[in-house]
Amino acid sequence: MTIVENRKAHHDYFIEDRYEAGLVLHGWEVKAIRAGRVQLKEAYVIAQSGEIFLFGAHVSALQSASSFVHPEAIRTRKLLLHAKEIDKLLMKVEQSGYTMVPLNLHFVRGRVKCTIALAKGKKEFDKRNTERDRDWQREHQKIMKIHRR
Repeated sequence: MTIVENRKAHHDYFIEDRYEAGLVLHGWEVKAIRAGRVQLKEAYVIAQSGEIFLFGAHVSALQSASSFVHPEAIRTRKLLLHAKEIDKLLMKVEQSGYTMVPLNLHFVRGRVKCTIALAKGKKEFDKRNTERDRDWQREHQKIMKIHRR
């Protein structure tokens, strides 16, 4: 079940490979994510000292958060992956010029997971070509719908 999706990632990048990672969260963050109070629009994934982190994801606290907790909406959250997956990701990022992008947050058996992708950046003309293809597919569907009647 998808909680939030990063639509900007598909617009700005060519998605090559996908990985599913766990997230290290506080209790109030899980409640806020279940309530849908999360954004991945400006989020990105960074690697530091052999670990992977989600940076810039905005989780706004619920009004019912306790008074002794001072929630930070934007903080660095650690992503949990197997060591082999981390090594593979770091190698691709360093050698091949890929970047790591969060695609979505979703639930798997009650736990919040993040799908991250290895991606290459699109140039401006690539974005225009993608938009042109999408528009053509939309027009094509309209034409086919008219001819079926």
